[in-house]
Amino acid sequence: MTGSALDLLIIGAGPGGYVAAIRAAQLGLRTAVVDEHPAAGGVCLRVGCIPSKALLESSQRLVAARGELAAHGGVAGEIGLDLQAMMKRKDRVVTTLTRGVSSLLKRNGIDRIQGRARVDGIDGELRTVVVAAGDAEQTLQARNVIVATGSRPASLPGIELDGDGIGTSTEALAYAEVPERLVVIGAGYIGLELSAVWNRLGSRVVVLEYLDRILPGADAEIAAAAAKIFARQGLDIRLGCRVLGAAVKDGKEAAGCVVEVEGQDPIECDRVLVAVGRTPISDGPGLEEAGVTVDEYGFIQVDERFATSAPGVFAIGDVIGGPQLAHKAEEEGMACVEGIAGGYVHIDYDAIPGIVYTEPEVASVGRTEEQLREAGTPYRKGTFPFRAIGRARATGSLEGFVKILAHADTDAVLGVHILGNHAGDLIAEAVAAISFGASAEDLFRTSHAHPTLAEAIKEAALAVHDRAIHM
Repeated sequence: MTGSALDLLIIGAGPGGYVAAIRAAQLGLRTAVVDEHPAAGGVCLRVGCIPSKALLESSQRLVAARGELAAHGGVAGEIGLDLQAMMKRKDRVVTTLTRGVSSLLKRNGIDRIQGRARVDGIDGELRTVVVAAGDAEQTLQARNVIVATGSRPASLPGIELDGDGIGTSTEALAYAEVPERLVVIGAGYIGLELSAVWNRLGSRVVVLEYLDRILPGADAEIAAAAAKIFARQGLDIRLGCRVLGAAVKDGKEAAGCVVEVEGQDPIECDRVLVAVGRTPISDGPGLEEAGVTVDEYGFIQVDERFATSAPGVFAIGDVIGGPQLAHKAEEEGMACVEGIAGGYVHIDYDAIPGIVYTEPEVASVGRTEEQLREAGTPYRKGTFPFRAIGRARATGSLEGFVKILAHADTDAVLGVHILGNHAGDLIAEAVAAISFGASAEDLFRTSHAHPTLAEAIKEAALAVHDRAIHM
């Protein structure tokens, strides 16, 4: 079997897995990918990042057509909603991209095997993996295995998920009709994005968050400003709410659901979306039996080269913890494979951006102001509002601001946080700045085209040194 063994077998065809496979093929490794789903691309492409962004785009265009077109001179009649057409467009986007991933794997000579993989043993240089598909099983051997199984939606005690009235983000991406009343449990990026979609489409949305703020982990000043904007858009955001349970009402005539909140009256609604985070999928591939160390939360423990405690078995992406982001998994996949091939392994986790695709968007990279204060790091802050930027005035995208945090002594950029239109695109400049150790002065001495939204970054960098021009 040694002669027929793969150089690398990857369990999971999500962003981390398929990107790792392509990089491995580029490096000359004989590679295969195993995934239990017929469509490649993982949660991100099938029921996560991509379909949610498709619905966010469609719903925001509907809002713009109904409320903003007249200001631009457009004259139209009543704008209705064809939810089925919107969902079909979302599905077409997903299908196109998943087929594209399959095509990329094929073009790079990578075998894609459908089935549920299980690490079945380690013998010297070979790892045995059994792939089950229905009643059939296939045994594969590989010199190296990467576990990229991702994560699944989490829940809370007392919540009875039924995949319909009470569901997760997966169900919320495919509601057959707009719920009149929707309760969203969790004010993180998933909860807020899907709240925005259904709020725009006409649902009365109540967001329940256990903490005293939205967007845990984001810069507090940015999060507070975002919360005010989302409230003006119609979201009923309730903080400090401990959800005790949620269930579908009993009885045929008692349609809908009820949510129990500590110290408050029960909340009745048509649907409940549970968006309280995600848990790693590490319980299926036979990892612990193979000697892979998994912590109490289900995260696989790895070293700086993404190696697990089992020889020749590696892990990347959501299943190892850290920011549960597709692009983080991609970076880890490429770095892991390059390490397997004998190369250098390094990822700067301070330069991994995070984006919330609401309107306005929220984007950040590096340290928050709270983290810098807690660490005792001396810093200077510069902020600049979009409403003072010419391009923002021309487009009508006035809300939000750019915030830059720089070291008080070295001027090195430590964190950049943006609330505003196209923040997810603008953050790329900040990621590059942190990656290359740039200073705030480096940013403001870089020419920014006029008129663009990116000028707000230059002005915020100038504001770090009390030199903003247009304020």
